[in-house]
Amino acid sequence: MHRSRLAQMVIDCETSDPDWAAQFWGQALGCAVRPQHSASEAMYRELVVRADQPRVLIQAVTHASRVHLDIETDDVEGEVVRLEQLGAARIAQVKRWWVMAAPTGQRFCVVPPQREDFPAHSHVWR
Repeated sequence: MHRSRLAQMVIDCETSDPDWAAQFWGQALGCAVRPQHSASEAMYRELVVRADQPRVLIQAVTHASRVHLDIETDDVEGEVVRLEQLGAARIAQVKRWWVMAAPTGQRFCVVPPQREDFPAHSHVWR
């Protein structure tokens, strides 16, 4: 048994300036930009959204710009296997998460829990 849910939308921006990209998306979506807290977050910026909404991250990347979803789970391997059984494919393991491809071609990530309310608001898979 494990849990999972939609954690966040990640706006991948082909840029070396995540602050510039976050400024645009923050203004476009009517959101403030949360300050960066550490060097390990250098490529990410987070938009401030209501607590009941999925997180929105801006990520500086070297590939073409696109949007991808992150699915958060308390069992990354278990969720990856479940999604493979539905037709998804593993693309690459990054740190503690997997980049995957849906059978329809979209990329998405399976990540450890990202938000404190994860246990109370996630789907239980048996």
